Amino acid sequence: MKSQKGITLISLTVYVIVMAIVVGVVAIISTFFYSNINDTNVDINPITEYTKFNSLFSDEVNHANIKILDCDTTNDGQNYIVFDNGVQYTFIPENQGVYRNQVKIAKGVTNCTFTRNIQNGKDVVEVVFEAGNRTRETTYTLKN
Repeated sequence: MKSQKGITLISLTVYVIVMAIVVGVVAIISTFFYSNINDTNVDINPITEYTKFNSLFSDEVNHANIKILDCDTTNDGQNYIVFDNGVQYTFIPENQGVYRNQVKIAKGVTNCTFTRNIQNGKDVVEVVFEAGNRTRETTYTLKN
């Protein structure tokens, strides 16, 4: 007898059926995964966003001998503050985010303004932070 190599029609049919089941399971799992990803982006807690911003910003202003290089608002509504250690905080209204340099640290922010003042001979930064239906006004005094 001659050796017969290859696959039969029945084994090919079984391979195709098994492959179709695997592809179907992967499609269902990925559909659930992507729908859950979209659901997590909807809920933004304003208190959480303010806490993230406040922890980073207060740590920044509490460095010894930190100075403000620039604090202004651009023509397109972006408000920013630049410190002498190279760190810049920027509010970009188009995507409702507050950035520390290039990293987004707070999302869902409707307004964030930085105002530089001098009180009792010390630099003071007044921050108005609006997220959701909450507004927080905080005054930070720089250490000199």
